[in-house]
Amino acid sequence: MDLIHVQDAKMQTTKPARGKGYTARSSCITNIVINNKEAKKHLDSGAFCTCVEKDYLGMIYTNWKEMLMPIEGISLSSVSQDMHLLGILEAEMIFPHPA
Repeated sequence: MDLIHVQDAKMQTTKPARGKGYTARSSCITNIVINNKEAKKHLDSGAFCTCVEKDYLGMIYTNWKEMLMPIEGISLSSVSQDMHLLGILEAEMIFPHPA
């Protein structure tokens, strides 16, 4: 299997119209395979990690709480507030699309 950059993954929708940048998140959604299950994933090629909700983890890993590694010295915030970090979960993802 050839490794490629996340930016090469096919997007499901096109770039937002001018003035509609707030809708950009939905334009970066692609299908992935994680833990042998299909899921949708927001691509952020500039991020070093991905933050997801507990509900999303629960759909993919039933034992996600047992898989968490501790977080030390990291704080993240969203646009409006600080985020409550639960831990780090390593996961392998497959981005299926034509090469």
